[in-house]
Formats: sequence, C-alpha cells, structure tokens
Amino acid sequence: MCRTVELRQAVLARNDDGARELRAELAARGTVAVNLLSSPGSGKTALLEAELGLARRRGVPVAALTADLATENDAVRLARSGAPVKQVLTDGLCHLETAMLREHLAGWLPPDTRLLFVENVGNLVCPASYDLGESLRVVLASTTEGEDKPLKYPTAFGLANLVLVTKADLAEAVEFDEAAFLASVARVNPGVEVLFTSARTGQGVGVLLERALAVLDGAAVHRPVMAGTAAASHGHAHAAPSPSLHLSSAHASSSAHGHPSTDGHLSADGHSSTDGHSHGHGHGDGHLHGGDHAHGDDHAHAHGPADGHAHPHARVAEPS
Repeated sequence: MCRTVELRQAVLARNDDGARELRAELAARGTVAVNLLSSPGSGKTALLEAELGLARRRGVPVAALTADLATENDAVRLARSGAPVKQVLTDGLCHLETAMLREHLAGWLPPDTRLLFVENVGNLVCPASYDLGESLRVVLASTTEGEDKPLKYPTAFGLANLVLVTKADLAEAVEFDEAAFLASVARVNPGVEVLFTSARTGQGVGVLLERALAVLDGAAVHRPVMAGTAAASHGHAHAAPSPSLHLSSAHASSSAHGHPSTDGHLSADGHSSTDGHSHGHGHGDGHLHGGDHAHGDDHAHAHGPADGHAHPHARVAEPS
C-alpha cells in the first residue's frame, strides 16, 4: 500500500515538474494560461464563449483548448467567438495532464496568443490535483448545484485562485442561498474572490477576462492556503506558490493590451526545476515542439492500475 502511494505521489511530482516548465515557457512568450474547472452542466462553456467573444472585440489575442470525453460540441460552440479553438477528446480520461496539454499546444497555439483558456474536463475530482502550468486557476459552480458544493469538493475549491458563480439569473428560482455558499467557500479557501455571472443576461461577463489580463500584466493573484482540507498535505504546486502569488483581488481594466507578438519555445525534453509560479511575461523567441511525456494517475483518485499509468493519448479534433 505504501508503495502504491509513493508511486502515485511520484506521478504527481513529475506532472508538477512539467507544469513548472510549461508555465515558464508560456511566460517567456508572453502567454498566460487559465485553467477552468467545474462540474458538467455548470455553464462553463457558455461563459467562456462570451468571454472569448468579448476578448476578440477588444483586440486581445486569445485561444481556447477544450477537453471532453467525447464529442466536439464544446469546440464548435467556442469557435463561434472567432477565437482559435482546439478540441481534445480524452477517450474516457477524466482530466488533463501537463504532458497532454503540451502535446496539443505544439504547432497549434498562435504565436501572438496572450491568454490561453483551458476548459478542463467537466469534473471537480480528478482535475483538481493536476497543475497544468496555469497562472490562474478558476473554479466555477452554478446556482443550481447547491450551496455546499465547495464543502463536497474541498480540493477543487481550496486550490482556486478565483471562484465564479454561474447562472446567477436562476438564483431566485432555485432558492440559492448566497450567504451559505460564500461561507462554504470561505471554509475551504479563505479570502478567495467570488464573483457572480450569467452568460444569458450578461451579468459579470468580462470579469474573467479582466482577471486574466491583470495576471498577464503582473498582478498578484490569491494564494490558496487550503485551510482544513486534505489537499493541504499533497505538497501540490498550487498549495505553495511563490511570493508572486499573494492574496489580492485584481481589479484591472479589460481594455486591449498591446503586448508585442513573440514566439515561445515549448520543448519536450527534461523537466526544469525552476520555480513553479514565476509569472512574469517576458518575450522570448522560439517554437512549439511536441513531446512524449509520461503521465499517470492522481494519487487521490483511482483511474486505473497505479503501476501501469497507461492512459490513452487524447485525440484532437478541430472544428471545421
């Protein structure tokens, strides 16, 4: 049993090493990655579509990679925004890992991309433990899901840099208890910013773009402390960011940002030991290279044999 735990911890450690490397490489090309996590049906895709459309209208170079077990439906919807979009089909795997993300960014991510939105698989369990090299982790929950959602999924909410409540227009109809929800969030992630949105009415549309642009401009983001949750013992990169990730609420203008276009260099070789949360956005030159990175199981969730880690490689389908 101890051997299994150690092996799973090693798998997460390897993923975190890759995430630190990818984060640094994205920063060197002037790109910030935003990891979006939620349950299925939260309204994540609808909100992201609205945010991408707004970014395009404001001249912000954005791209989106969306992951799902099957169908290209989400990519088709997001592509209506006019932003570059790629669909990753995971063949049943319930989360993305850094090696998978790197593989699908290679040769695809436009060189002038300033914000990369990663719509993770609809799941608040498996994806929570995997750092994808993001600079901003956002967890979404709809008003229809109940006020105790953060208490049921403390790892996901406890590691969030920002929490968005979706379908705010339905709050009254479903008797959503806002105070109870905020109290639940505060128990697992004290001090994290919680914002209310509705893709249908337009309420709060643009706040995700504003927060992401603020991080791109070097603003500090909330530092999760994982108070009272089991995830505090994971030693995960998100539980102990560098000093650049201090508690704050970023309130930046969402106007277009004229960062110079650059080419990043995403190599697939060894995992760097650089600090995992160095979020400067320097402007380097280079290229995106694919690579074969070993990836395995979350030590907290059983997705298959712990010794084999034979996850199927995700397929990519781009909307026509």
